[in-house]
Amino acid sequence: MDLPIVYHPDYVAPLPDGHRFPMGKFSDLYQLLLSDRIATPAQFHAPELPPTEWLELVHCKNYVMDYQQGTLDPKAQRRIGLPWSEALVHRTCIAVGGSVLTARLALKHGLACNTAGGTHHAFPDYGSGFCIFNDLAISVRALQKFNLVQKVLIVDLDVHQGDGTAYIFQNDPSVFTFSMHCEANFPGKKQQSDLDVSLPEGMEDDAYLQTLAEYLPDLLNQVKPDLVLYDAGVDPHLDDLLGKLALTDTGLFRREMQVLSTCVKQGCPVACVIGGGYSKDFSSLVYRHSLVHRAASQVYVQQRL
Repeated sequence: MDLPIVYHPDYVAPLPDGHRFPMGKFSDLYQLLLSDRIATPAQFHAPELPPTEWLELVHCKNYVMDYQQGTLDPKAQRRIGLPWSEALVHRTCIAVGGSVLTARLALKHGLACNTAGGTHHAFPDYGSGFCIFNDLAISVRALQKFNLVQKVLIVDLDVHQGDGTAYIFQNDPSVFTFSMHCEANFPGKKQQSDLDVSLPEGMEDDAYLQTLAEYLPDLLNQVKPDLVLYDAGVDPHLDDLLGKLALTDTGLFRREMQVLSTCVKQGCPVACVIGGGYSKDFSSLVYRHSLVHRAASQVYVQQRL
């Protein structure tokens, strides 16, 4: 049995030419994993559309309905940053289904990766920063609904604080939110995670990884989660357009190995989503997103030896 990876062709929806959200990265990531022989077609699992009730475990009924029907007011639509279309509604929902499936596969196999996800800026009643529905939060609530987990740890290493996720779970002791992010970056108004580690601009590989090592093992011991949801954003990279940190490709790969091996050694299943990443060099961006799958493939084999 090889590492389970989740992908759907509908992870890509059309956007206007020149839009800064790199929508094509999802299909290109799938192709790269195949062409570099990180994965075979048999490893991929296709998600289904989640029922609306799953979305409403986290999001307000009116917001879900308005977004799906295209009746959000223009200001709310602008805050999301993605022009509405039926194709984008479908893409948004299938990606949520993908993260729920990834979490279920992680519980079954110990480790699983989505090729999308990480929409951590979505709040219960509005979207923000290219995030419409919060796939991390919905995954937690769906698994709790099915009595598959009781305690969840969210490890958010996207360069931007997971503000929507922090807000959603702010009074919920069953979910521990850990966000390690660049202080001087979006969102301007931060929420309060259970643990926020704010990093200075320009932080490089070794300092970043040492900081992570100071927190993650202790957190796993303290929280004792049934599942870790890992947002592996690659926007801490030094070439990221929206990042302000200075990690290299090697640093990102070391990060992925550190997170995944630490969790797996402590017996914690891990579900990975790819999070944010923005670059003018599209192929380099796609490669960076593949690092979590490359690391996960190695850790998955090691845990079975």
